[in-house]
Amino acid sequence: MQRSNLLFASLLLFSCAGAPKEAARPESSSSSAETQAKPKKEPLRLGAKEAFSFTGLVQRAEELARQPYVAPPQAPAEILEQIDYDAHGKLKYKTDYALFADGPGQYPVTFFHLGTFFRIPVRMHVVSLSEGRSVAREIEYDESYFEMPEDSPARKLPPGSGFAGFRFQESRLGDQEKLPWQKNDWVAFLGATYFRAIGELYQYGLSARAIAVDVAVDQPEEFPTFTHIYLEEPKSEKDPVVVYGLFDGPSVVGVTRFVMQRGAGVTMDVSQTLFLRSDVKRLGVAPLTSMYWFSEKSKDGEVPDWRPEVHDSDGLALWTGKGEHIWRPLNNVRATSVSAFVDENPRGFGLSQRDRVFDHYLDGVRYERRPSLWVEPLGSWGRGAVELVEIPTDDEIHDNIVAMWVPEAPARAGERYQLDYRLHWLADEPYPSPLARVVATRIGRGGQPGQPRPSGVRKFVVEFLGGPLEKLPYGVLPEPVLWASRGNFSYVFTEAVPSDIPGHWRAQFDLTLGARRDARVFEAWRRDSLGDLALPMASALSGESSLASRDEKGPAPEHLARFGG
Repeated sequence: MQRSNLLFASLLLFSCAGAPKEAARPESSSSSAETQAKPKKEPLRLGAKEAFSFTGLVQRAEELARQPYVAPPQAPAEILEQIDYDAHGKLKYKTDYALFADGPGQYPVTFFHLGTFFRIPVRMHVVSLSEGRSVAREIEYDESYFEMPEDSPARKLPPGSGFAGFRFQESRLGDQEKLPWQKNDWVAFLGATYFRAIGELYQYGLSARAIAVDVAVDQPEEFPTFTHIYLEEPKSEKDPVVVYGLFDGPSVVGVTRFVMQRGAGVTMDVSQTLFLRSDVKRLGVAPLTSMYWFSEKSKDGEVPDWRPEVHDSDGLALWTGKGEHIWRPLNNVRATSVSAFVDENPRGFGLSQRDRVFDHYLDGVRYERRPSLWVEPLGSWGRGAVELVEIPTDDEIHDNIVAMWVPEAPARAGERYQLDYRLHWLADEPYPSPLARVVATRIGRGGQPGQPRPSGVRKFVVEFLGGPLEKLPYGVLPEPVLWASRGNFSYVFTEAVPSDIPGHWRAQFDLTLGARRDARVFEAWRRDSLGDLALPMASALSGESSLASRDEKGPAPEHLARFGG
């Protein structure tokens, strides 16, 4: 699956996510799974029963990893090519055939059709108890499950061609006037190992995936694919939804279990086992994928669009193993860039959309409602780095941002990885710092107004809000603490932002740039009798930098914020 195909998935899922009517949000479009079919004449066709267990699925993955990779069979390419964007949009799953439409559990399941953008079939199974043991039965594809025009090329597909993906609809037990389940879904798996969920604001946005293989290295990126999905039948209406996925690719085989809860947002407990067939240059664990085109941060060059800013996420948030909170604004770079934030046993990281003001976007696709996604490691992850990959883009249709955990040890053939983590799809990070937070970063030409602007100098303005800044005594100024790998600082000062909002401050400085740069800024308040109180709301600013390698990192930020005299 190529990155450009994510646009199609984005459009499909954007049209699916609805919202309560009282929230005055746009209704779902006709491309959602909303078709009210006539009463079905027969239930879903299921295959024979087969014994199932998570342990058995892991053993199966291990056996596959010992064998040469074999690409999964596909439907005839000449037919799939005809199921283009327009043709696929007319293939609507009949909600009358939804799995669990009448229970058990709250959340019915509907399925996506194959097409030119999603060619690899995923074999879907339902897992249930039979005579005291878990069994799986395959859900067999039938064109009668879909609303399908008479002239649709999908009618040419052979029987049992399979599905492209699936999604969980909203609760069938909820208020159907406000949130009818047939028109609204809250999580979807579609394409390679990609999946998405809506946050608190009823909007799809960025994606996650089960694994990332060789992103931004000197060879093509590899996209393993879910080949088998197992949907566990709930035992009660209060149970979370449980999904098991087996994925396969030339270099890696893996099994992932998802335990998903629908609350204010969505949480997913992920348990994953990986087996490597071959060496991997960059193995990305818990990878997140998003889009950043431009924002109010920088005004260099021609403004690319009529809107003030366009992005699904505006920054990378980190909570390090030592307890430091870091904010790294995203960039649309001129050349692919990789920034590595070295850590040991990180407490979390995520791609966030902090700007929630509609007037900053002015777009009906509601960028201000896109969810933030946070990765919370469960257990020890050891040493490695959160790596941020930024790829140039000239349009919003391309996902050009990847954030992931990359273990320090080389990923060698024959190795096994076991890890657990929790995903939080929310409006904000689930564990925000009690200190002040970065709320805006702005970049422009250096120098002073009314004077010739020096070449090679950039001006940075970083805004902080809240925390101890709200309690600063009148007349006391926070002191910026700066560090850069190259270059010199000048014209440094802090001031309260004239917004009449308590605790709203900004630090401003000029930086004479070198070939590579990575700058950090903190707000610190010097107290004469109580030592130094640091507010380490860091903003790592990298403009157009190339690779920020592990061995080029400066001193630990918590040391930077400790100063005397």
